[in-house]
Amino acid sequence: MKKIYHLSTCDTTQQILKEVKAVEKKADLQDIKTEKITPAQLDAMKKLAGSYEALFSRRALKYTSMGLKDKQLTEKDYRQLILDEYTFLKRPVAIVGDQIFIGNSKAVVGALKEALSKK
Repeated sequence: MKKIYHLSTCDTTQQILKEVKAVEKKADLQDIKTEKITPAQLDAMKKLAGSYEALFSRRALKYTSMGLKDKQLTEKDYRQLILDEYTFLKRPVAIVGDQIFIGNSKAVVGALKEALSKK
C-alpha cells in the first residue's frame, strides 16, 4: 500500500509530492480538504505512528485561535480535533507498506523518497 494524505492548496506539500515522485510511483493520493479523513483511516495512522499526538500539527492557525496551546490535550482530544479540522493533521502523511512518514522535515522526505523507490 502506498497512500499519501496531503493538502492540494499547500505549496510545501505539493513540492514534496513532486520530489518523491508520488504520481510516478503510483501512490494513492488523498486531498484531505476535499476528501475528509475517516475515523478508520486516522486509527490506522495512529497504529503506525504510536499516538494521535504524533499526527497532530501545532502549526495550524486554529491551534492558537482556539486557545489549544493553553490546554492539556488528551489522545482522545487530538483524535477528535484531527477528524473535525483537516488542518490539524501534520502534512503530508504517507504510508508505504507498514511504514509511516509524518511531516515535511528533510529526514522524513528523504526516507519517504527511499521507501517509494523500493516499492
